[in-house]
Amino acid sequence: MLMNKKPKKKYVKFFLIFILGVIATGLFNTGLHYTNQTEFCTSCHTMQTNLEELKETVHWKSASGVHAGCADCHVPKAFFPKMYAKIYAAKDVYHEIIGTIDTKEKYEARRWEMANRVWKKMKETDSRECRSCHSFDHMDFSEQEKIARKKHGKATDRGKTCIDCHKGIAHELPDEPAE
Repeated sequence: MLMNKKPKKKYVKFFLIFILGVIATGLFNTGLHYTNQTEFCTSCHTMQTNLEELKETVHWKSASGVHAGCADCHVPKAFFPKMYAKIYAAKDVYHEIIGTIDTKEKYEARRWEMANRVWKKMKETDSRECRSCHSFDHMDFSEQEKIARKKHGKATDRGKTCIDCHKGIAHELPDEPAE
């Protein structure tokens, strides 16, 4: 009988670890989902500026009902790039807390720098987040304006990505600082 008790303890321990792992994974995924909500992203008052700008674009409200929130443009879908983006975004929370961007004036003073960081990331990832909705392969060039049809048709050949031409599509373009 003593021999039967040791294996049972081993199974109980394994079962408890498994259950704790499932619970931890569930909590982690719930946290990721919560922090991908536009309401979470704009809970810092300085991000209200971005939200108001977004609400004036076709990415927020369209005839077809398609809607993009903060995470659709700023958070990758794949796990490891998503984790990197989440860690990287913590700097915005930090700067809100320490007062670097806690007022509209301070935010606007740093907007050029912040926008350029986002544009650089988008260029480096070939506008990955844009392409989760927009794909050259699925574009109907015949339905586009002549200039768009021409530019989209040549974009890949020229090594262009969405952000090269579409800066300011969801947020106002920042003023370039005077040198």
